[in-house]
Amino acid sequence: MTRKIFAVPLLLALTGIFAYAQEAAKTVKVKGYLIDNMCAGAPGEDKDYAEEAQAHTVGCAAMPHCAASGFAVAEGRKLYKLDNAGNKLASKVFKATKAKKGVMVEVEGTVEGTTLRATKLVEVAAK
Repeated sequence: MTRKIFAVPLLLALTGIFAYAQEAAKTVKVKGYLIDNMCAGAPGEDKDYAEEAQAHTVGCAAMPHCAASGFAVAEGRKLYKLDNAGNKLASKVFKATKAKKGVMVEVEGTVEGTTLRATKLVEVAAK
């Protein structure tokens, strides 16, 4: 009987924590330039990632060692590394783009730290 008394509050607490975690992972839209992780550097550096990514060539991102490093989206001074799903979407965009450099994309997904878990990634016209 004592176990059941403790099990109910524990179950309610775990349900509440799960519900809070689901709300905390809200969908965001990020608009920025695609760049491979090898050329982007690490998130948190004091630099304008978008300026670098805007000048970054598609040919460089397509090089095997650069593409293998994965991709990121640079939005001003912020850099979001893409998850596996986002890397696959970014690779498709790089293969389909007519741009030679500065591939701007809009990404929908959730942010966990510096990782953007992408559910949608499409190329958009640069301003």
